[in-house]
Amino acid sequence: MMPELGKYAEAVLSSYAVAIVLIVGLITVSVMRSNRVKKELQQIESKVKSNG
Repeated sequence: MMPELGKYAEAVLSSYAVAIVLIVGLITVSVMRSNRVKKELQQIESKVKSNG
């Protein structure tokens, strides 16, 4: 299943590993930020409803 990479195997596989780590990190940061913003928005909406 894996193609023969020869002398470039280490470079190619490490590049894939770095790319996967960066993508997972970006997704993690995005989800964390989304949760934080959602929480802040709910707090703001509850303040507006109580004042209005």
